[in-house]
Amino acid sequence: MAVIHVTKENFETEVLQSDKKVLIDFWASWCGPCRMVSPIIDEIAGEQDAVKICKVNVDEQPELAQAFGVMSIPTLAVVEGGKVVEQAVGARPKADILALIS
Repeated sequence: MAVIHVTKENFETEVLQSDKKVLIDFWASWCGPCRMVSPIIDEIAGEQDAVKICKVNVDEQPELAQAFGVMSIPTLAVVEGGKVVEQAVGARPKADILALIS
């Protein structure tokens, strides 16, 4: 499944109303650790059908970042049934990200 770029316009449909668990990667283009995590997120998106993988650019979507209390990036949030069930801050290896969504 491809990564979905979430904006405030499609957030409710893609995240809150999703029938699947959703992993959201909050990132920015200038963030070094974000650039390290991004290919891992893309790889997981290609391997996982049970989880919807989304990315939120915090510079373009500050309202979403604020709604999730994002203070540092990258921040990974797992949303299930419209509620955050897991959250992690900082670059993580693939195994840690997979554990987060399992």
